[in-house]
Formats: sequence, C-alpha cells, structure tokens
Amino acid sequence: MSDVVLYSMDLLGIFAFALSGAFLAVRKDFDIFGTIIMAEAAGLGGGLFRDLVIGVTPVAFTDLGYHLVPVTAALAVFFSSRIHRHDRLPEVVDLLDVAALGLFSVTGTIKALTHGFGLTAAIPLGMAGAVGGGVLSSVLAAEVPALLRWSRDLYILPALVGASLVAVLDALGALNAFTAVVTAMFAIGLRLLGLHYGWHTPRAFVWRNPFAGMREQPPPPGHDHPTVPLQSHPPVSARETLRDVPVAGHTPAGILAPAPPTPWYGPRPGAVEGGPGRLLGPPPR
Repeated sequence: MSDVVLYSMDLLGIFAFALSGAFLAVRKDFDIFGTIIMAEAAGLGGGLFRDLVIGVTPVAFTDLGYHLVPVTAALAVFFSSRIHRHDRLPEVVDLLDVAALGLFSVTGTIKALTHGFGLTAAIPLGMAGAVGGGVLSSVLAAEVPALLRWSRDLYILPALVGASLVAVLDALGALNAFTAVVTAMFAIGLRLLGLHYGWHTPRAFVWRNPFAGMREQPPPPGHDHPTVPLQSHPPVSARETLRDVPVAGHTPAGILAPAPPTPWYGPRPGAVEGGPGRLLGPPPR
C-alpha cells in the first residue's frame, strides 16, 4: 500500500479526532493549554498506545506534522466563536468522530500487519488505535467514554468491522490503496447508518426487561438499608418538607414529614422584644 495514502489517512484521522477533543475541552471551559492537551490526547492517544504495543517508536515523536495537526485543530476551535454558535455543532462533531474512527481502524490494522502481527492481534490493535484517543480525552475530561456507553450508536462495531475487513483482505492478498479506502468508507458508512437510524448495541437483560431491572436486585452485602433518592414533590407548607431518609425503621421517602416545632421558650415568628411576642425564658425553679 502507498505510504502517501497511509500518511494522508493518518493525518486526516488525527485532525478529526483532535477537533472532537478540542470541542470537548471548550465545552468543559478548559484554558488554551488544556484545549491543546485534549486535542493532542484525542488525536494521538490511540496511535501512541498502538505503537507502544507493537514495539516501535511512535511516529508522533519523529514527525512534526503529527503534533502540528492537533495544535492547529485546537487553536481553530479555541479562538473561534462562530463555530460554537452554529446550530448543528453536535452533528459536525459526530461526523468528525465518525471519519476518524473509520480511518484509524484501517491504518492501525495495516500498521500492525506490516510489523508481523497475525489476525488475532492486528484486529484489536486496529480497534485500539481507532478508539484509544477518544477514551483518553474522555477520561481527562471526567466523562464516561463513548466506547462504554450503549447509547452511542454503534461506536465500536464500525471499528471492529473496518479492522476485520482489512485483516481479511490482507490474508486474501487483496489489500491495496483502493481496497483500504473502500474499507474505511464502509466503516464510516456503517457508523453513519447507526447515527441516522439510532441503532444501538444490545444492553444487559436486567435493563431491557422492565420486570427484571437492576432496582429489583437484592442489595449487596453490608448495604441492608439503602437510601431512597429524594423525590421531587414540593412541600405543602413552609413547616413541612420532604426528607431523604433510610427505608427501614423510618418515614418512607416521599411522605411529607413535619419540621420539628419551635421550642416553647424560643422566639416566636415576628416577635418583638417587650411586645406580645417577647422572648420567654425557661420556667423558674
């Protein structure tokens, strides 16, 4: 396969992932250095992990272009206010993520195959190169990575399909620049279909079955009295409030519990010293 095509696909994927990481950093209100770090992590994180596992010097440390591309993406996002005011910004970020996912799943698998790895190792390495940057940037931003969320429409499945097709084409001797680009487009198209139709990977049975949900499971050992979440019911008066109390031996949550009464020797509401509501002391002994 042509090195120029592989290099171009790598830079395009890095730029797309870097833009996604920079958008996340701006949404989290990071400063300019935080935005650059997030763009570098999203754009280069998966490739760094892949190269370290393969046992070669990461290209990001030997080619200046691999660092300039994420920095350019970070600066463009950080200093542009028009981009963030665009109504279709979330869709644009998703499209960039889709493009990077498809490109990296192909280039990562090809690099693993060229270094002598078999199918069972090249496919996971290609997937790691595709999703590793997004996972690293999400962890830095204290968010659950899209890789672990079932609601992210077919996030890891396109990467798996792209890496697997590259490995199969290499085994058949049909891997070249054209078939690699077609494979990347196929992975991108699968992800776009998932976004358009809302396709998801399956959830666990206890979440899909309303009669066998997680809330029906027994509490773990040592948590015999779980706390019921506070329910959003307004109090009926100023002296009554909702309280988040344990279930066993106490008032159930959601029931209006009166506030404790004011002590008889304390000030009454609206009392004025010396007037009808004057402060009272304790009874004489």
